[in-house]
Amino acid sequence: MRKQLHTRVLLLAGSLAAVAVIGLGCGDDRSPNAPEAQAPASAPVAHQVVLDVANPDVQNAITIQEQHTENLMARSGVVGTAVGLDSAGEMAVKVYLEDESAMNGLPADLDGLNVVPVVTGKLVARGGPPGGMGMGNGGVNPQAPQAAPIKLGTSGGWRYDLANGFCCSGTLGGLIEDGGGTQYVLSNWHVLYADIVNGGNGITAQAGDPVIQPGMIDIGCNANNAINVATLVSNGGSLPSGNVDAGIAAVIPGQVASDGEILEIGVLSSQTVGAFVGQAVKKMGRTTGLGRGNVDGLNANVSITYENECAGGVAFTKTFTGQIIITNSRCKFLDGGDSGSLVVEDVTTNPRTVGLLFAGSTQCNKFAIAIANPIGDVLSHYGGGMQMVGN
Repeated sequence: MRKQLHTRVLLLAGSLAAVAVIGLGCGDDRSPNAPEAQAPASAPVAHQVVLDVANPDVQNAITIQEQHTENLMARSGVVGTAVGLDSAGEMAVKVYLEDESAMNGLPADLDGLNVVPVVTGKLVARGGPPGGMGMGNGGVNPQAPQAAPIKLGTSGGWRYDLANGFCCSGTLGGLIEDGGGTQYVLSNWHVLYADIVNGGNGITAQAGDPVIQPGMIDIGCNANNAINVATLVSNGGSLPSGNVDAGIAAVIPGQVASDGEILEIGVLSSQTVGAFVGQAVKKMGRTTGLGRGNVDGLNANVSITYENECAGGVAFTKTFTGQIIITNSRCKFLDGGDSGSLVVEDVTTNPRTVGLLFAGSTQCNKFAIAIANPIGDVLSHYGGGMQMVGN
């Protein structure tokens, strides 16, 4: 999700402090780091094996899921499917729904696997309910301006991301490099490249355009209050045709920490790891700061709603396959503006990257989910020996 702010509100507010107050919402007295039971999330994993896509039980569940997904997705109100665990800790097919009415007529099982309905609301790539102040554990604010070289996991986006009275921002998630050693900031297509019509601002995102820190929403919609840290590149955005929502921008020398350090997470491993059910993960994002969750679904087929510029109305709906579902109760892991964050292992030192956050629920309740592209798919999309920067 990418955060939006109405410029007319900014003018009335008259200060960035007022903007921060407007950003409050999804009220909860828990820290985003505090554990909370996820419903209807998986029961504690009783299996002594890793439930990843190579596991035979998971593979069997995926086979059944894929046999039925087309028919399920054709039902009114169904926005996605995945495989995960039911409340008894057994493999199941999870079906994501816009509202409770979509449960009517939903089968209780599919070829012997229980069906677990989850009411998430629509799944969107940006917008959504406002989030908190973004203060991470230890008081680090990912919305604050930084001096170069910046650390990542921070507010940022396209320098000209303003249209129809709104400005937008997302998260500059991490650092990758190609086989020749050229470094790129990694975020989402819809954070960096989504302005594809002249629309409300008369321009579209083009190679060579600057990427700034912080993003427009955190600087009063005035790009002069930010610094340029990277530039868009030809073929740097994955959509509308790709199966990942990724965007890269070439680092301006000296503007981004060359080791790819992420606020409150530190330097990553250069290695990546696949997702598995129950896996503990964390992320650092513009809106909710340092958040923790667990992988709750694999091989997700999800229908995501997009816009064609910062606030230009619905442009298209895109279906993705093979995605990762992460618990997001009360939108404490992902909220509007956290899109582009890297999902990494929840370990203290040199965590491996698992995925790239890009979408989630419109309903900010205990059933909310976050959705990530598998990081291997993201790196493969760009080819050229692309890999994570890290130790």
